[in-house]
Amino acid sequence: MKKIIGIQGIKGSFHHIVSKQYFDSEDYIEEYLSFDELVNSLVDGRCNYAVMALENSIAGSIIPNYALIDNNNLKIVGEHYLDIKHNLISNNNQTIENIIEVHSHPMALLQCKEFFKNYDYIKLVEDTDTASVAKRISEKKLKNIAAIGSELAAKFYNLKIIKKNIQTIQNNETRFVVLKTESNFEVKNFDKASLKFELNHKRGSLAAILNVLSDCKINLTKIQSLPKIETPWVYSFFIDITFNEKKDYVKAKSIMSIMATDLKVLGEYKNQKS
Repeated sequence: MKKIIGIQGIKGSFHHIVSKQYFDSEDYIEEYLSFDELVNSLVDGRCNYAVMALENSIAGSIIPNYALIDNNNLKIVGEHYLDIKHNLISNNNQTIENIIEVHSHPMALLQCKEFFKNYDYIKLVEDTDTASVAKRISEKKLKNIAAIGSELAAKFYNLKIIKKNIQTIQNNETRFVVLKTESNFEVKNFDKASLKFELNHKRGSLAAILNVLSDCKINLTKIQSLPKIETPWVYSFFIDITFNEKKDYVKAKSIMSIMATDLKVLGEYKNQKS
């Protein structure tokens, strides 16, 4: 039985690339234009899995997505790091000299800002999604307009790559997570976990938690704070941790449950970087 995988964006997007690489099969892809729609589809049971971007090595965390995972009680069951390569793509009869406008997602435009300094006659226009612009250019046979997108988007919509790898920083990775709703879904031999907790306003409370992780041989790979909207000046902390021995993780989690408020496991899964 084929899986139904929800992605943010359309086919040819970076989310689509991740779904192909992570699942390594031709499963059925459902496209959603926003992360909210993506999460709703998973909660409603229209999808078995959802692929969601969570952080970028240049731009940092996509903070609202942490809240979406937490508020909807979703479980992270996997992760995938994708090397982001931006390409200037347009219809086959276009060259860089013909292009007067480039439409793309604001983040893609920002990540390629230096490239366009050499082409000051090109107007940069913010749009909703990299792949959707490529699709529009292809379907409407637009002239003098290009998109920023992946090689898959160019191939998928029969477009020409005018310039390859136009991103300012060549080492540009985005971390994606794979989500499910079933709380009884288990990943075997996991060595990474995502946790959420709250702390009282006491001096050294966060330092004490970090000391517990260190004492239990746990490696903290990510920490992100989010304000509790209903309680001003109180923050939730989201952390990613890795470990070599599961018993060390169990011990740390047990101690943290005493020291912190509302400790919640957002996911236990394989560390792709190990």
